Amino acid sequence: MIPDRLVEGYRDFLQGRFMDERARYADLAETGQSPEIMVIGCVDSRVSPEVIFNAAPGELLVVRNVANLVPAYEPHGDTQHGTSAALEFGVQALKVKHIVVLGHARCGGIRAFADESSPLSPGDFIGRWMSQIAPAAESLGPRVPGDEDSYRTRLEFASVELSLRNLMTFPCVRLLVERGRLALHGAYFGIASGRLHVRDPETGQFEPVSRAPAVRRTLVHCV
Repeated sequence: MIPDRLVEGYRDFLQGRFMDERARYADLAETGQSPEIMVIGCVDSRVSPEVIFNAAPGELLVVRNVANLVPAYEPHGDTQHGTSAALEFGVQALKVKHIVVLGHARCGGIRAFADESSPLSPGDFIGRWMSQIAPAAESLGPRVPGDEDSYRTRLEFASVELSLRNLMTFPCVRLLVERGRLALHGAYFGIASGRLHVRDPETGQFEPVSRAPAVRRTLVHCV
């Protein structure tokens, strides 16, 4: 049987959010989805893009994998095409206008790579998947003994940078970015703090998003 917690949650959803947004669900069922934003996030249960961005149904196209990685373009390989397929769907079929790579603090996949953890199974699927961030690790230079926590945090940010570079290896992505029809973004979520950092495309630095809503300035003309 499906867990009782899911049944209870579904009933709450049915009587709450579904009722509140029933017209939107009906419209989505009739017209299909047309999200403008695609988010590539981690499978970590603490980092749900729909929750973090308070998204409405049909607003975000989300693909999640271990450590929010984007593999480099490899059309003739026989592995690691799940995220590539989602990219193809989002970019080519749905025509999304933005792709956000959402990293986060305390990432288990990053830690497994950094700590060179033993495989969890003979298949070592996590190890093989995480081996893709080797270039990000190399960009950080040699580790400093006793600095493990700081190193893992820097690697979390560096892996977001790597995924953004890998996105540009996809011909369709690169072409649309160059034509100004698609924008790539990097972001990082602090689980304990709730703080979101967004990458500045000019400087490459991750800057915190203000908790206060932006205040629109109105120009007053004196007469």
